[in-house]
Amino acid sequence: MDKRSVYHLWMKARHIRPVYFLVIAVVCAALCVIGLRQNNLEMARLRDAVYAADRDNKNVVGALQNLQAYVTTHMNTDLSAGPNAPYPPIQLQYTYDRAVQVAGAAASATNAKIYTDAQHYCEQQDPYDFSGRNRVPCVQQYIQTHGATLPNIPDSLYEFAFASPSWSPDLAGWSMVAAIASFVAFVVSWIALKLLRLQSR
Repeated sequence: MDKRSVYHLWMKARHIRPVYFLVIAVVCAALCVIGLRQNNLEMARLRDAVYAADRDNKNVVGALQNLQAYVTTHMNTDLSAGPNAPYPPIQLQYTYDRAVQVAGAAASATNAKIYTDAQHYCEQQDPYDFSGRNRVPCVQQYIQTHGATLPNIPDSLYEFAFASPSWSPDLAGWSMVAAIASFVAFVVSWIALKLLRLQSR
């Protein structure tokens, strides 16, 4: 490229101000930080709604679905269990306790019925034993063979972890793209103007 062409390019390009791109990059970066903070605050609000629903025995499934839908589609909302985390982030302790209580009550009712059935069964086996001395082993054996045990409810069924994406098409995501693009434009335009200025001399 001859000096005349370079000079004409310089005359056109010198009106470009790289600092404008830098200003845009800084503004977009600030918007990105605000967007990331808003995403995290909304995640915290939805997480608290899950805990409240769990405590108050309200619509836990709906609250959990809302949280999952938000976390999996927004940046900076990660609720996944890390490699060193001792517990998953979301634990429905109250819901688990209620499930254990219901299972315990059902087992107790079953055990009471089995004990009554054992007494009737053993009375039929030995109807002439009025003292009940010989019926005790019979009742014990019947209960052992027919007894109900408290079901084991895995607490993992009431623990949840959700991962957030690396990028999401929201204020935080698009402002991040704009900030990176603007900074690249600043660097490229600054270098190009320096080179044109040197070649036009």
